[in-house]
Amino acid sequence: MSEIIEAPAIENPFLNHPYSRKRVRLAVSLFYFGQGVCFASWASRIPDLKASMALSDAALGSILLALPLGQLLTMPISGRLTTIFGSRRMLTIGAPLYALALTVLGLATAGWQLAFFLFLFGVAGNICNIALNTQGVAGESYYGKPIMTSFHGAWSVGGFSGALIGLLMINIHLSPYVHFCIIAVLAWLHIGINYRYLLGWQKPKETEKPKLFTKPQGVLVQLGIIGFCSMATEGAMFDWSGVYFKEIVKAPHALVILGYTSFMIMMATGRFLGDKVIARYGRKKSLQVSGVVISTGMFISVVFPYLVPATLGFMLVGIGVSGIVPMVYSIAGSNTKVSPGIALAMVSGVSYFGFLMGPPLIGYISALSSLRYSYAVIGCFGLLISVIVAKISAIK
Repeated sequence: MSEIIEAPAIENPFLNHPYSRKRVRLAVSLFYFGQGVCFASWASRIPDLKASMALSDAALGSILLALPLGQLLTMPISGRLTTIFGSRRMLTIGAPLYALALTVLGLATAGWQLAFFLFLFGVAGNICNIALNTQGVAGESYYGKPIMTSFHGAWSVGGFSGALIGLLMINIHLSPYVHFCIIAVLAWLHIGINYRYLLGWQKPKETEKPKLFTKPQGVLVQLGIIGFCSMATEGAMFDWSGVYFKEIVKAPHALVILGYTSFMIMMATGRFLGDKVIARYGRKKSLQVSGVVISTGMFISVVFPYLVPATLGFMLVGIGVSGIVPMVYSIAGSNTKVSPGIALAMVSGVSYFGFLMGPPLIGYISALSSLRYSYAVIGCFGLLISVIVAKISAIK
């Protein structure tokens, strides 16, 4: 059995909270779900916005960098704000702002406007993300057993739902702005109903105020590298799986999406099953096995680039990455030497670089050799995860 997480020093989920554990878990899950819906709603309308502004592929690629730039620049600030004001207050501020920022994207009529609005969307998204994961750590502590992966599973389900809603909106010919406004209204409605069930906060008895920049602990850096490897793999699968199935697997046109779909389904499934696995075997063993599963899946798809084995390989990769980031966030947020908000900002900052660097790395290696070799390199990240986890004594 894994160790029970200690209540973080900043979050005190047991303080005067009148609601049941199940209701708290549902509320936090719905916030994860809502964030997934908002992000997928934006992603589903990228082609329409690109066409309406007559953007080239290169111009769109440059504009899309504004979103992660907003997220990265906000990470130190959002961690500090969450530490000072608590995740409940920051989430009830950040989540409505995230929905509002989504609607503004639909107003863009030029590339520079879309870039600016995407930057704001990234800023609001990061404030919401750090507060939400801090609330998730507190919720896990309040629940008394591992449930963090199911929270991230709710985000994945929200992503699926947002994509389906986007498809519906496109088919009934609603503009992106109207689409985004509908999503925002639903998000605000959910926030108004569920915010009261979030876990409260008690001001810590500290003699020192939290600093904007804190020297990272070694274990947080190591956790960040683990997250980097996992998110680099996710980014590679999100952006290149269709190309891999088209150019390497030579899948029929109707089945080109099979690799991406099988990966996403197994990642979501793994997140809902992961909590039971963690409770039984502990985080250390679960992380090590996850790394091996990622590498195994990648190498199968590289060595046997045919429809059935490649699909099975992508399914294994989905299972492998499903629980890594939730486990890393849970471990970081339970750190007793650094406040949960700042610890999560540190770890997610390093991790997110993997999501940014994974897809370009695939492209660079592919240009030098081939896409198969690119995926083989990404497959080595799984083994690296297992090696790093073995050396971290703090993980049980």
